[in-house]
Amino acid sequence: MIEITALKHRILDIPHLTIPTGLTALIGPNGSGKSTLLRLCAGIESPLQGTVTIDRESPRHVDVGWVDEFPDRTLLFDRVSDELSSALSFRHTPCTTIIQEVTSIARECGIAHLLPRRCRELSGGEKVLVALGSALASRPQVLILDEFDSHLDFVAAERIREYYRTMSLSTVLFCTQDMEAASGADHILFLDSGKVNLEGPPADVFKCLEGTCFYPLRWRVAQCR
Repeated sequence: MIEITALKHRILDIPHLTIPTGLTALIGPNGSGKSTLLRLCAGIESPLQGTVTIDRESPRHVDVGWVDEFPDRTLLFDRVSDELSSALSFRHTPCTTIIQEVTSIARECGIAHLLPRRCRELSGGEKVLVALGSALASRPQVLILDEFDSHLDFVAAERIREYYRTMSLSTVLFCTQDMEAASGADHILFLDSGKVNLEGPPADVFKCLEGTCFYPLRWRVAQCR
């Protein structure tokens, strides 16, 4: 569980917010502070005022997997195989275990064929998948995704969503512009101008967004039948 109290940071002004365990989608207009909130929850930034905790710990003391919207910002190594093994290598994991985990995660993410490739030669979508594999290789407690699906086609994005749903992650927090994907979450946060205007189960949140561009298309179609 992610707990936010008395947060004031850049555009964000959140008196109190509890993000439950499970799958939570973060939606809202561009410039509303979504990426900033995700970076705070991941421990990449520290709040100027207030607190952000994961199970009462600072995010920097929790194993958090992070995937940036722009994966070039986070890819550190030349080769895909080295990038996927980086988190495990930093923990001094035995080489045999690293090889097993990297092979497994690459297969599960559908990027085994990319292992010998250079990261700079990959497409945008391939870089996202490598960043995701790197984030998942250490089997984190929490996974945070900042519009990772904006670089992927529908089939690849849906395959990855199905994959992380099956993993033993206590919390997945993702930002998306795809309302169909958001509607499949357990919980939704709607952020606007730095404030959480709506939160709750998809049915409750989207009921308040009916008639806006944030209402899922398939729900509109269903209403017309």
